Amino acid sequence: MNNCLKCRALVISLLILNLFRVSVASVVSTGDFNKDFFVMWAPDHVNTSSNGRERSLKLDQVSGSGFASNQMFLFGQMDMQIKLVPGNSAGTVLAYYLASDQPNRDEIDFEFLGNVSGQPYIVQTNIYVDGFDNREERIYLWFDPTEDFHTYSILWNLHQIVFMIDSIPIRLYRNHAEKGVAYPRWQPMSIKTSLWNGDSWATRGGLDKIDWSKSPFIASFKNYTIDACVWKGNPRFCRADSSANWWNKRSFSTLTRVQKRWFKWVRNYHMVYDYCQDNQRFQNNLPKECFLPKY
Repeated sequence: MNNCLKCRALVISLLILNLFRVSVASVVSTGDFNKDFFVMWAPDHVNTSSNGRERSLKLDQVSGSGFASNQMFLFGQMDMQIKLVPGNSAGTVLAYYLASDQPNRDEIDFEFLGNVSGQPYIVQTNIYVDGFDNREERIYLWFDPTEDFHTYSILWNLHQIVFMIDSIPIRLYRNHAEKGVAYPRWQPMSIKTSLWNGDSWATRGGLDKIDWSKSPFIASFKNYTIDACVWKGNPRFCRADSSANWWNKRSFSTLTRVQKRWFKWVRNYHMVYDYCQDNQRFQNNLPKECFLPKY
């Protein structure tokens, strides 16, 4: 048993080492929410610790809430430790995502869909390119995300988008632009979070509504890192292969062997919905990327 635990610890350590070979010089965040983010919605529903290191969002019958990064980015890795809404959170949606501010927007989304007490949380991921989405995937989490903080990460580079939870890749979206598949590669995006009422659809397709007697609903954030290319108006700086732009290097163009094993484990045991398997929705005309390799 001890040997198994040691092996598992070694695997996780190797995974983390492969994922986080970062250049300290490329980290552009301070760790202070007051310095790196602004409140974009309902300031009286956003609470920040005295040292700026922790922040929470509140949802009640009056309002939801949200905050966004001061800067915009084109490629990089964004990590955020989040503790989700505890208890009966049915109907609530916590979104942690990247978004451009254009009418034909690009987005890279984590959405945490509230649950009835005792049921597993569902994480929905989605990708918008030039204003079009329809690329949803859903998984059940293999832990209780309300008991403690967990790290949710987005790696976005010229080669791929990787969604990760505690360094485990849960979703890949490869850059197949040369084969006619849309990929977010030109529009800079800011980091945004919001907690809101989604009970028209979020839990069991809208069957389970928010129980307002359980409000306020609280989600908490801390220990974020923004390791990304700050948008200065010219994409060539962010697309360049340089020591600062470590995420664009060839070693980050695909998953490592260990990461692929974790990814397959998530897909085999925790996948709830994959748009690439929904022939009925797409009338047997699945999107082109569904037939192309993920790595």
